Amino acid sequence: MEIRRTPELDLLKKLFKDNPIVAILGPRQCGKTTLSHQFSRLLPSEVTTFDVENPRDVERLKDPLLALEDVKGLVIIDEIQRLANLFPVLRVLSDRSKKAKYLILGSASRDLIKQSSESLAGRISYLEIGGFSLEHIGVQNLERLWIRGGFPRSYLASSEASSYQWRQDFIATFLERDIPQLGIKIPAKSLGRFWGMLAHYHGQIFSASEIGRSLGVSDHTAQRYLDLLSGTFMVRQLRPWYYNTKKRLVKRPKIYFRDTGILHALLSLEDKKDILSHPKLGASWEGFALEEVIRQLHLKEEEAFFWGVHTGAELDLVFEKKGKLYGIEVKYTQAPSLTPSMRFALKELSLKHLWVVYPGKEEYFLSKNILVVPLAGLDKTIGI
Repeated sequence: MEIRRTPELDLLKKLFKDNPIVAILGPRQCGKTTLSHQFSRLLPSEVTTFDVENPRDVERLKDPLLALEDVKGLVIIDEIQRLANLFPVLRVLSDRSKKAKYLILGSASRDLIKQSSESLAGRISYLEIGGFSLEHIGVQNLERLWIRGGFPRSYLASSEASSYQWRQDFIATFLERDIPQLGIKIPAKSLGRFWGMLAHYHGQIFSASEIGRSLGVSDHTAQRYLDLLSGTFMVRQLRPWYYNTKKRLVKRPKIYFRDTGILHALLSLEDKKDILSHPKLGASWEGFALEEVIRQLHLKEEEAFFWGVHTGAELDLVFEKKGKLYGIEVKYTQAPSLTPSMRFALKELSLKHLWVVYPGKEEYFLSKNILVVPLAGLDKTIGI
């Protein structure tokens, strides 16, 4: 079964109007290759595909200028971060001819952006994707998406047991194969222990010293491991919102797993029954909802923040649009009510509007600028 990713296809069309090269960034197995094939089927032009994990294609690209200079139409290059020497060649080719466009796919954001930004500045656009979201599968499948996560093979698995097993295998492969292939020398067991411990920090402020002490590593090493998981799209570091105030602000990032299916697998939660009885139930749903909101609003990593002060007031998401500041609070409850923290955030941050996202079905106001909205109806409500 193949699910059409219409929102991303529309974005790809727009990005190619601006630049001859577009990079799709996202974690392994999230659907980048499928998306590229869906896009290629929309084009009348010739399509040529290179997979850098295929030994035959690697051999063809040993002389990349020779392999690519006469190719016309759309050129798709998968897992390009493994062949950094291609970036200068793509710069030359994109400047030399307008007969080809290049769609490059990569699984490591930091490496790919660093290499491409140096060689392809002014010639490349970026599209970051994850697994399936509510935009792809519909609100009727919301619970399944939350429990299994958005990785296509996990979401589409024939049973809960098969989905859980796929995620366990994905975690093992990520640690034992994917990380070494990026040229990163970290023992799989060490990173695996950190990743498993990090699951218990989901939705919380990250403390490098605390988790470092638990693992017997330095603060620097703990931060390095976190940055690696962020750079490979496993974890989101939500940075605090800074502004001029005399109040003591929380200055460390909040940690969220981008995919709740992976979170559940690391916590050994096999099905809905396990999740509903676990202490991380609320945090799991809140992280799932927050990721959906960020994707729905098309917020880049540098555009999404949380806000908190040491007196305890906090807001799950703060973002700026058209010069105005907005807030999102996520509540895993059937009837969110107005809290002192919401009132304080609205006034302190001069928010234009605050939405409270919850798993229920009704939409209602808590005050003039505070609206409770169902996660299932988010796309109809938050239009900025």
